[in-house]
Amino acid sequence: MARQIIVGIDIGTHQTKAIIAEGIFEQGHFSPRIIGTGTAESKGVERGYVIDTSEAAESVRLAVNRAEKTAGLKAKRAYVSFGGIGLGSITASGSVAISRADMEITDRDLSAALEAAERSIPSNSILNKRIINTIPVEYKIDGKPVWGQALGLKAQKLEVKALFITCLEHHLGELIKAVEIAGIEVVDVVAAPVAASLVTVSKRERRVGCLLADIGAETLSLIVFENNNMISLEVFPIGGNDITNDIALGLKMPLEEAEGVKLGALSRVPFAKKKLEEIISARLGDCFELIENHLKKLGRDSLLPAGALLTGGTASTPGIKQFSEEFLNLPTHIAEVHFGTSEKNRIRENIWATACGLALLGFNSGDQGGFLGTQRGPLLPGGGRGLFQKLSRLVSQVLP
Repeated sequence: MARQIIVGIDIGTHQTKAIIAEGIFEQGHFSPRIIGTGTAESKGVERGYVIDTSEAAESVRLAVNRAEKTAGLKAKRAYVSFGGIGLGSITASGSVAISRADMEITDRDLSAALEAAERSIPSNSILNKRIINTIPVEYKIDGKPVWGQALGLKAQKLEVKALFITCLEHHLGELIKAVEIAGIEVVDVVAAPVAASLVTVSKRERRVGCLLADIGAETLSLIVFENNNMISLEVFPIGGNDITNDIALGLKMPLEEAEGVKLGALSRVPFAKKKLEEIISARLGDCFELIENHLKKLGRDSLLPAGALLTGGTASTPGIKQFSEEFLNLPTHIAEVHFGTSEKNRIRENIWATACGLALLGFNSGDQGGFLGTQRGPLLPGGGRGLFQKLSRLVSQVLP
């Protein structure tokens, strides 16, 4: 029996990360086991998108090679994350008449409703963009909300409200090109914060309502969950590097040392602790003001019982948890990665959340051949239809 091997590649602004995982079944239960990880400095990437494909390809090659060396096998194909300021979301609705004479809702009706919702998106809102994931938020039958699955119910009319995750089409092309230049076939592309949420946000948090904020080096990505549904995704061009730059300017120290000071390290350059706190608080204030305004736009400010989960490299900034609780008036905790079969091979650092989420999604694709040569056909960025059902099953398998 062929081993089930999945590779996830997360191309971030600061680091490119690759993870190789093996799916194993113990006593009838699925368990992912990490067998290789690799990192490389991200080059040719700005604000999360590729600006130099050859440099980005070299970063991917290095990260994958290091993961391969640990795993003891050759990676051929991978699931890849798309992040950066080109990422966004659009909510749209569509409706169809049920096709069967007995009025039973089929997969065909569900697909037709999603297609109708996609057609309803204004053309100027989707200009130069491509839909990479489509997530049903709510179904209605004959005007009444559906609790649970709509499939198999009977009605005359089916309505759907869906979240369409989009990216700039030329940025997607450059991302795929960079990975292919590195010698890796792209199986599918998934929004980076969506992938990260798979291993950080629990079933209960999704149900009662929460915010996942991924604060990276140059971008701030937000996902809001409520009633088990992903209701919003947004990315802002601000991140940890802005804090580092402010510290370097304000305290007159090199960037490398400023980065360490931001994370609580000692410095050779004397400085006033109060001034450092003022610098960090000012820039964090900019970040959390964007988060608060986004929640107000959704009508969810101070109204998410599970609060805010923080991930990404900047989530390690000392005092950020308390800052978030005071600014957003929401309970806050640093997200933990739930991936791996034992304490020995489990990844703790949440900077690996996106790569782990990609691997987990790959295990649910039905590609039992993994990366040992089985052909799955061309890349289908729109293949996110039905993605939310996959996400729900994955969360059930891994998170409490």
